[in-house]
Amino acid sequence: MNLGFSVPDLLPRARGGGVLKMGLAKLDESEWLQPDPNLQARAEGFADYPEGIQLLPEGEAPGAELATMLGLSGGLPEAAARHHEDMCLLTLREGEEQYRLVGAAVAWPSDWTPAEKLGLPLRALHAPIQGYEEQLATGVDNFMAKLKPGAIYGRCNWFIAATDAKRWVAEPPEVAFAHVTRENAGETLFVRSERQALRRLPETGAILFTIGVYVAPLGALSDSDVAMLARAVGTLVEGEGDRRGAGAYADALIGYAAARDMERST
Repeated sequence: MNLGFSVPDLLPRARGGGVLKMGLAKLDESEWLQPDPNLQARAEGFADYPEGIQLLPEGEAPGAELATMLGLSGGLPEAAARHHEDMCLLTLREGEEQYRLVGAAVAWPSDWTPAEKLGLPLRALHAPIQGYEEQLATGVDNFMAKLKPGAIYGRCNWFIAATDAKRWVAEPPEVAFAHVTRENAGETLFVRSERQALRRLPETGAILFTIGVYVAPLGALSDSDVAMLARAVGTLVEGEGDRRGAGAYADALIGYAAARDMERST
């Protein structure tokens, strides 16, 4: 399954609201990382956000393995700087059952701070996600335990933001979306999609989690994608919509989708 490398490619394959699901698809090696990354944008991203690089001693060996696997010298920071994707390393400590974040090279985080997450186990990492513990945690733990070297799995998600910035720091929703209306939603709302992939490094056994960030204005998307988002906003898991600030933009998005549908049918 080819997830593609853009919001229009990813959005039809993302969860459209409702119960949380991993939604994994097996990827070929050629589908793992975006070809021809914009290295200047990556360099600028890390220069603007140097605290996006965080590494525990446990992450040094996996980072070196990753760099070698990609034909580079150095470690995790060098690997992420030469690719479009942000990269995180997770390892399993002796006697524990949950993988922990031991390294992050993240230029474009989606409203999270690597320094605050470093060293945390998976369930604590995902604690802000409403429904994760009840609906996903056990399945994710089992998947991580069984993941074999060589296999690559991908998934994608979406968020609605009031900015097209690659590094997204969410403001209070009532502030961020205060200027958004049904009439201007096509230009003032942006769809942010993360193309995520997981694979196990064969020598150290660490798991690499890559995050490719793509952003597009709502108005640039197809009618079917806009309609899906309008439906999904109303079916987010209870509490998840609050975390995403949906209450501040839902009416504008739904109204914009309805107007596009009416325009298409006339």
